[in-house]
Amino acid sequence: QVQLVESGGGLVQPGGSLTLSCAASGFSLDNYTIGWFRQAPGKEREGVSCSSSSDGSTYYTDSVKGRFTISRDNVKNTVNLQMNRLKPEDTAVYYCAADTSPINPRSPIAGLWVTTYDYWGRGTQVTVSS
Repeated sequence: QVQLVESGGGLVQPGGSLTLSCAASGFSLDNYTIGWFRQAPGKEREGVSCSSSSDGSTYYTDSVKGRFTISRDNVKNTVNLQMNRLKPEDTAVYYCAADTSPINPRSPIAGLWVTTYDYWGRGTQVTVSS
């Protein structure tokens, strides 16, 4: 059974850092495109970052470029999201998702679409507040 479990969320002050982890059971993450998403109260779920199954190419939504980094740990079978210089507007429940298809480099934005992904975790809360 394919399962994704997020961890690493919590409360952090503005300007601080957190590292989220997405762990998989039932399959190997290095064969899947992995996306990180977030959903704030009253807002739609939005794509934050993704890593393609084909070559590990990474993409980010504009609001997190230069602050967030997605990376794979194939030994631990996890995909991490390092979040630096956090802002109050980063507050949300963060989800990881997996899909078997690689990201099309001609249309990388598709890697940040909710509809691209078949498997989802339950999320972890990130709160940025002083």
